[in-house]
Amino acid sequence: MNIWITRHGQTRLNKQKLMQGLTDEPLNETGRAQAAEAGARIGDIKFDAVYASPLDRAIETASLIAKVDRSEVKIDPRIIETDFGKYEAKSYYAMGIPMTLYWALPEIFPAPKSVETISSMVKRSSDFLKEIENKDYENLLIVCHGGIIRALCGYLEDAPKGIKWRPKPHNCEIRVYESANGKHSFIKVF
Repeated sequence: MNIWITRHGQTRLNKQKLMQGLTDEPLNETGRAQAAEAGARIGDIKFDAVYASPLDRAIETASLIAKVDRSEVKIDPRIIETDFGKYEAKSYYAMGIPMTLYWALPEIFPAPKSVETISSMVKRSSDFLKEIENKDYENLLIVCHGGIIRALCGYLEDAPKGIKWRPKPHNCEIRVYESANGKHSFIKVF
């Protein structure tokens, strides 16, 4: 099975450099163009299934990349973005020391109070992928968010602590992995 993972297209909050977790912010025009361009980059790939988080920015991106109607996108809450708690909609540059350190180096610094922990992100993303790997898909598209994608990629790369924090996933950058017989390998980035 080939697992194609991408982050949603740009939103107004992304453009303003504000933390965007569970806020259901839609794509802006740039985000729609990014998703359409990503769909063009991958060509005529047909996905056996298309999954997205319940947030509109992920669902619309999935529809545009996979060239399917929104009603065909399977919604799974386990791949929703990280809960940023009281830091939601705060400027990247004005979060304060605890959140800035955590978001820069979560391998070292703990999540501040009200923010979802790495262990929570790792658990829900690995539960999702283990379930998906039992399905008979050849090509699968997953559209999610910049925080949770780090846990999904961590699982697929057998990363220490279950996360692959760097490099940061860019809007509509697609990472492709192969999953076969319980083993994973990175294929390429689109």
